[in-house]
Amino acid sequence: MQLTILDYGAGNIQSVQFALERLGITAKLSNNKEEILSSDKVIFPGVGQAHQAMKQLRTTGLDVLIPELKQDVLGICLGMQLLCNTTEEGNTIALGVFDVDVKRFEDDLKVPHMGWNLIKDLKSDLFKELESPAYMYAVHSYYAPKCDLTIATTNYGIDFSSALQKDNFYGVQFHPEKSSRDGAMLLENFLKL
Repeated sequence: MQLTILDYGAGNIQSVQFALERLGITAKLSNNKEEILSSDKVIFPGVGQAHQAMKQLRTTGLDVLIPELKQDVLGICLGMQLLCNTTEEGNTIALGVFDVDVKRFEDDLKVPHMGWNLIKDLKSDLFKELESPAYMYAVHSYYAPKCDLTIATTNYGIDFSSALQKDNFYGVQFHPEKSSRDGAMLLENFLKL
């Protein structure tokens, strides 16, 4: 299996690589169109600021390529948010794969939402054999509201989408690469889809 991690200057790429290596999978880092198109699976990670990340995607042409991908794609954290229509972070227009707009947590909540939390209402083979609720590690100040594409929810002041799916695109707000056994199982499930 050829697995590519999108390399566009956003953080946490190495921790995703290490998590996959623990599963016996070697992933290629790339922003090359041909390499990405020839991959069996694509992981779209991200830590950082949405506006800057979209600028990087536009610079490399990935903003056009990503929504057209036909293989399974997993967006992680900022990667998931950038698959949405827009985000309030920097009033950024994103990729529009998921028809939902990312919001900032209300001011009465401590942000970022950081640490272990429960994901529940699991509705996809991405969560196969995970007990519901499962524990995952999160670090984020913005969230995707619940919508028709929601395949898992988390509560932090409100219930929000901790995972989204549309066709071959999956997104998780948490960090499976930092989420111990449950996160490793989710990554394995993605590779088996």
